[in-house]
Amino acid sequence: MSVTRMSTLFLRTLREDPADAELPGHKLLVRAGYIRRAAPGIYSWLPLGLKVLAKVEQIVREEMDAIGAQEVRFPALLPREPYEASGRWTDYGDNLFRLKDRRENDMLLGPTHEEMFTLTVKDLYSSYKDLPLALYQIQIKYRDEARPRAGLLRGREFIMKDSYSFDVDDAGLEAAYQRHRDAYVKIFDRLGFDYVIVKATSGAMGGSASEEFLAISDVGEDTFVRCDESGYAANVEAVQVPQAPDVDPDIVAAIPPATDLDTSDTPTIETLVNCLNDLYPRSDGRAWTGADTLKNVVVMLAYPDGHREPLVIGLPGDRQVDPKRLEAQVAPAEVEEFTEADFAAYPALVKGYIGPVAMGPNAGLAEGDARRLRFLVDPTIARGSEWVTGANKHGVHVAHLVYGRDFEADGLIHAAQVRDGDPSPDGAGELRTARGIEMGHIFQLGRKYADALGLKVLDENGKLVTVTMGSYGVGVSRAVAAVAESNHDEAGLVWPRNLAPFDVHLVATGKDEAIFEAAAGFADELAAAGLDVLYDDRPKVSPGVKFKDAEIVGVPTIVVVGRGLAEGTVEIKDRRSGERRAVPVDALVSEVTREVRGQE
Repeated sequence: MSVTRMSTLFLRTLREDPADAELPGHKLLVRAGYIRRAAPGIYSWLPLGLKVLAKVEQIVREEMDAIGAQEVRFPALLPREPYEASGRWTDYGDNLFRLKDRRENDMLLGPTHEEMFTLTVKDLYSSYKDLPLALYQIQIKYRDEARPRAGLLRGREFIMKDSYSFDVDDAGLEAAYQRHRDAYVKIFDRLGFDYVIVKATSGAMGGSASEEFLAISDVGEDTFVRCDESGYAANVEAVQVPQAPDVDPDIVAAIPPATDLDTSDTPTIETLVNCLNDLYPRSDGRAWTGADTLKNVVVMLAYPDGHREPLVIGLPGDRQVDPKRLEAQVAPAEVEEFTEADFAAYPALVKGYIGPVAMGPNAGLAEGDARRLRFLVDPTIARGSEWVTGANKHGVHVAHLVYGRDFEADGLIHAAQVRDGDPSPDGAGELRTARGIEMGHIFQLGRKYADALGLKVLDENGKLVTVTMGSYGVGVSRAVAAVAESNHDEAGLVWPRNLAPFDVHLVATGKDEAIFEAAAGFADELAAAGLDVLYDDRPKVSPGVKFKDAEIVGVPTIVVVGRGLAEGTVEIKDRRSGERRAVPVDALVSEVTREVRGQE
């Protein structure tokens, strides 16, 4: 292999954390000289970073090649027309980087490449005999993130492996999906993640079956749930809460008529509950809680075509609307705050006292009427259930309001927060929540893109059939960040051996020329034995600085050549465990080689 000398390596380590970095791994990637910020959400890869990135890419390539996928490379700069045909020129909204060339043609920077893969296969293949087919690329993608954060985890430019399967029928798609799923398990096993596979939504990608591979991490921005009893696991956006069963009609018949209550100065659930307990104690003796109230949350949906529409969500008062769940339900619309100006435009909504009787089918307005407010309720709101909620009058709530008797909704929406202890949708136990970093996402796209772009082949009967597709992504640059977040200590990075930029970090300490001569010889011997060596040969740098650099860079095996050389020994340090041991110089190469290659 080779020897890289620190005296010539393009590297400067930093002692202070970068001001814009929030997560430990992000701070260390910058401080250790792996990446450098160029702009918000955009990073340059330096020599050490590229070495780790290349190892991640190689793992991905090997597993994709193993299932018969073939690598291609499409341009990042793309024409508008294919994305217009698929609808994603509009659906992506502000997340798409758009530009014009000198002839005023609309162009974009590719976020994903379904359209280009589809058109290329359409251009070259026309028969069922050409299928099944799987193609992939590892390439830079672009997304105009509104709030780029967490370094490589949520950037505006990122490296992704995206692959696509092409089959004649659904059975072929299911087989291709399973092959990719199995390959992803091998990829993430090799990357060393503690990960979970969860049910997910498809979002702007479209399609049916969809799963995410999440690296379990307290710093992850994705929340998922799982049930230990059954193994059920899902991203919170994909959790489908069962519809609550209808309340027994005899119970509903005994509920008193809806009654207005004077509840001045109670614009929040907390103040309302306090008021109810003070002025309107329950007849059954228990205290009122937020779960007895119906909260009506109003938001404004902004669609990519410029259309804006209010949406009111009814949910139990002890729950909050989960922004990510809501966004997944209303995509491609974006969720905006309902402003004072919006309230002024919709006087039927009385802020702080919004009630369902002014919305949806209860308002007596026809579908399509601009004044009509769409009203959706959480599935836990059972028909026949009784609520205290807003009366659409300042300082007034209404009690004994029954869903199905006194008000209706336009439908259901899965947008309420999911909490620890909630029943699992499969009925097998309780859910518990955790956080993770999305590392991979696989979709059964079906025929969405093939239909839009006319990808058809002749089947064995000579009939034209639409090809069915799958889409499979791995966050390659994100993987580097995720490994860093889960592999560090107070001193620096601690890379897994198969991803480390070098096999050995050799450090020469002291001023004696003989030490440097011996260290240079050891470096050459280790390289001849097939190892990649980083040799700190800097002559005027103190041992303390060299040791700190070795720790922050994070190569798992550190060899120190120093004072022990006079006694015929050198020191080997395990960066992960901190264990140090002295070995005879004539045993150094065999000892290090055994350690690096995991031999006993």
